[in-house]
Parts: sequence; structure tokens; C-alpha cells
Amino acid sequence: MKRKFTIIFWICGIFVVIFLIANILIGIYAPKIVQQQIQQNLKLKTSLGKISLSLPFTINLEKLEVGELASIKRISFSPNLVALLFGKIVIHGLNIIEPVIHLEQSSDGKLNLPVMEQKGKPPAIYLTSLNLRDGMIIFTDKKVTAEGFQVVLAKLNIKVAKVALPITSLETNFDVSTQLLSPQGEAFGDIVFSGWLDYLAKDLDAVLEVKGLDVTKFSAYYGNFISNRKLISARLDVVSTFTSRQNALHIATKFNLSNLVYAQAQNEQLNIDIMKNALDLFTDTKGNLRLEFDIDTLLDNPSLSQEKIKSLILKAAMKNLSNQSPQQLIDKVTTVIDQYKGLGKELKAIFD
Repeated sequence: MKRKFTIIFWICGIFVVIFLIANILIGIYAPKIVQQQIQQNLKLKTSLGKISLSLPFTINLEKLEVGELASIKRISFSPNLVALLFGKIVIHGLNIIEPVIHLEQSSDGKLNLPVMEQKGKPPAIYLTSLNLRDGMIIFTDKKVTAEGFQVVLAKLNIKVAKVALPITSLETNFDVSTQLLSPQGEAFGDIVFSGWLDYLAKDLDAVLEVKGLDVTKFSAYYGNFISNRKLISARLDVVSTFTSRQNALHIATKFNLSNLVYAQAQNEQLNIDIMKNALDLFTDTKGNLRLEFDIDTLLDNPSLSQEKIKSLILKAAMKNLSNQSPQQLIDKVTTVIDQYKGLGKELKAIFD
């Protein structure tokens, strides 16, 4: 018994010594090697604070900066040593803490993402789980405005993990959440996307929620689709349910646009109200535009063009008209006609 204890003690001691030596060597030589590899592949200046090992066998990278593209506080992961013996790279528990990504689209539509040079066939990498915490993506779009439209995805959290049982299952659970901020740090919406996916079987169950989104922040994109007059307030809440079986993807969406407030220019009150009421024909008694529509497409090749989405929204809006009582429609149309009469009188007074 004493001999067995002695053998175990020496094995543990040797393991600790090897681990300490490996940690020292990695800490001295690995940062420079990793920096050089990233720079060679991405053509961006790279700096790395340090690399260390922790038990049982986890590699930790701290303070990684890749040009002006990204900075990451910490990355940790555990490679599967057995899989390495068979020439496969399997990574368990990839953790990315506080990454900050700067994405920019130029006036000609090109993103500032580097193109990696392909030297031979890259090795296949298998990732069993991903945990991204407290991330941030700063997106600047110089295609829509010369000075650059900017939006920030803050508090970005992503969890992706393969289900544990049954072992043969390829089903993967995911949970993504983020908060939208203006360049000044003002929060104007939240997005949550969660569910499960089996991509080989082309099966999916997921829910996308957009909560309290101030759509006026994206006026550079939608132009006058919502209104010919400038909106200064409009809240969007959306719940979309995604269901796919054998690649047949069905998306059921509940869309609610509320708190519509229009800019008022001097001497244009009547005209603004007319434009507002043109949209109000489709709203309920509280002034909310509630729509429900379905999209059928393919999971591996979704077709969701802007024109198709507009068509679906307009069809859903027309359905709202059919659900309103005749008296509601008469009251709304009468109000618009009366305001047109008022506008005509004001124009006549101006020219007289």
C-alpha cells in the first residue's frame, strides 16, 4: 500500500514539474510565435500580453490586439489531446471575454475584414462549445452616409453548446443576446435569439425577439418606406418563430410598430397630419401598427429580399384593413379628406 502511494506521489510530482516547465516555456516563447502567425495570416499588426496554462489543460491568452480590427481581454480553450494524436483539432470550452470588434463598410460596400492567405488545405477544427461574454461590435457604414452611419452592439453574449445526450446527436443549443447603442451610448433596443439547430438534418427551432427598438435610428436605411415625413419616434417590437424540418424553414412573425411621432415643421401641420393618417389607416384604435405574416423558405439558402419583406408587410397591412369595422374606416378616411380640404383653403389664402 505504501509503495503504491509512493508511485502515485512521484507520478503527480513529475506531472507538476512538467506542467510548470511547460507553463514557463509557453509564457516565454509562445506569445511571439502566436503574434507572428496572426500577422502573417491577417496582415495586421498584432500584440499579445501573455499566454499561460491552467489545469487540467487549458490555454489562456490575455490582452490580444489585432490592428484596429479587434481587441480581446482574454481567450481560453482546452484542446483534446487524444484527438490531436489522430490529426484532428477538437476544442472544448472556447471562452472569449470582452472582445471589441470594429467593423467598417466602405463607400463601395467592402468590409474591413482581412482575407487569410490559403497555404494548402487548412486543418479541420471541431468546436464543442463557445461562450462569448460582454462583447461589443462597433459598426460604421460609409456606404449609406459619407460621414459613416454608426451603431454599437453592446453587452453581446453568445452561448453555443452541443447537447450532451444522446452522444450521437448533432443538435446544438444556442443563445445570443445584445443591446443596441447609439454612438453617444444611448440604448435604443434589445435583441435575443435562442433555440437549437441540427444543421446536418436541417432542423431548427428558434425564437428571435426584438424589444423596444427605436427604428428612427435606422432612417438612413429605410428612407421614406415607413412615411414620406420624418419620424422622430417609432418603437418596434418583433417576435419571430423559426421552425425547420428537413430544410423547409417556416418563419411566423408578429410585428408591432408603436409610439409614432412625426416631426412638425412650421406651416406644415396639416400636410404632416395627412401623411400620418395615411399610415393610420392600417393602425388600431391606439395608433399601433400590428402585423402578422409568414415566410416560407429554405434553411440552407434563405431568400429574404427587401422587396419580398415589403410585399409581405403590405399584404399584412391590407389584412388589417379587412379586420377593421366599416365605421372605423369611414372615420379615418373622413378625417384625411377633411384635412385635405383644410390644406386647400390654406393654399387658396396664400395665393389670394
